[in-house]
Amino acid sequence: MTFRRSLTRIAAAAAALCSVLAVAACGGAHSADADGLRRVTFMLSWAPDTNHIGVYVASNKGYYRDAGLDVDVVAVAQSGAEQAVNNGVADFALSNLTNVGIYATKGAKLKQVMQVQQKTSAIWCALASNTAIQSPRDFDGRTFATFGSSESDAVVRRMIETDGGKGDFDKVTVGTSTFATLTSGRADFGGFYSTWEGVQAKMNGPELRCFTEPDYGVPGNADSIGVITSDRLIDDDPDLVRRFVQATQRGYLYAYEHGDEAASILVHDAPEANLDEAFVKESMQTIVDGQYWGERKRIDDGDLVFGAIDYNGTQSYFDFLAESDAYADENGQVVHQAPQSRDLATDEFLATDTTDKQ
Repeated sequence: MTFRRSLTRIAAAAAALCSVLAVAACGGAHSADADGLRRVTFMLSWAPDTNHIGVYVASNKGYYRDAGLDVDVVAVAQSGAEQAVNNGVADFALSNLTNVGIYATKGAKLKQVMQVQQKTSAIWCALASNTAIQSPRDFDGRTFATFGSSESDAVVRRMIETDGGKGDFDKVTVGTSTFATLTSGRADFGGFYSTWEGVQAKMNGPELRCFTEPDYGVPGNADSIGVITSDRLIDDDPDLVRRFVQATQRGYLYAYEHGDEAASILVHDAPEANLDEAFVKESMQTIVDGQYWGERKRIDDGDLVFGAIDYNGTQSYFDFLAESDAYADENGQVVHQAPQSRDLATDEFLATDTTDKQ
């Protein structure tokens, strides 16, 4: 796997520009199956991984059936999960609030209805064997393995400048993977995720030297991963949205409390991904230990609703991107006004009391 954020947030958005507003009619009706369950489509954002694990757990544990739903988990469309939801091809998808903001500047009508990840897991790394890079300022004048995202450019530049560098770097487009691009010598540094590629490097190599965004001046939560749907579905069938969101909320919360079991469910129920169970368990352990899905004490004490939207953290990141000229409209023109997180997300469908729901 490679640095998925750049692909899903920027590259897919650019590829979908010409048709992002074309609303398909196929998402308008939800028929019932032979058991009387409402059929719902959930689209992956990439290959199945621990970001998606709560959906697999909710299906395996019967939470969707309990909610009267028959959920079909489908592979991501070539144009991206966001466009598929906007066009009515899928009812729900895994994405993040940053993606919703990027698509909103192009005219899409999407909303995040549950935010699983509460803090960024992005890491910016060089091979540990590259001793010339000891901190982000050493990225200056070197080559960045990129997917062509203006968002990633803005993040890297801010980290370099905060560390006392100029923010000047060359770029090369990633080939098969960021790991391969670095080990081949085509690039000096690239972006990964601590909860996935970071685990891969720890278990199997290559050894990395990494730096995190919050330590070097990037504000807010860049990785607000969660569930999105369309404004249209919210308006047409809010009860369906509520049932799906709360069943999915149960699945992710169960995974947060039973990481090893959840990992086994993902490996068994997503055989097409050919996942190594020990690796997936370590990924879940990293998520739990790092409290990426929320501080456990606050969740247990009822001070934090699991899946709640971090409006302030995401808005800080949106404002940073707008200041960095990272937004563009459907015509490719720079948009200086930051999207507003409170217009693009809602907590209204979450269950506020998750006690004894597992």
